[in-house]
Amino acid sequence: MRIRGTRRRRSADRGFVISDHADWEGLLGTVRESGAERVGVTHGYRATLVRYLREVDGLDAWSVPTPWEGARGEEMSGPEDDA
Repeated sequence: MRIRGTRRRRSADRGFVISDHADWEGLLGTVRESGAERVGVTHGYRATLVRYLREVDGLDAWSVPTPWEGARGEEMSGPEDDA
């Protein structure tokens, strides 16, 4: 995981790893436990998660565009299937 950008933005002497990622089961568990009926997805394999939440859990799920669209790592998202 790259830390250079985070270190530069914070003007810190040392960098450290920051992660906003969760494992698949943990993420699904959190969504289910929240009781949410509508879920916006912002990172990672968005199209895959949106489709799963719609088809398996019957939720109103959609992909949320962010200012970081196309940033390193976002290219893994693939085509969006928000139709």
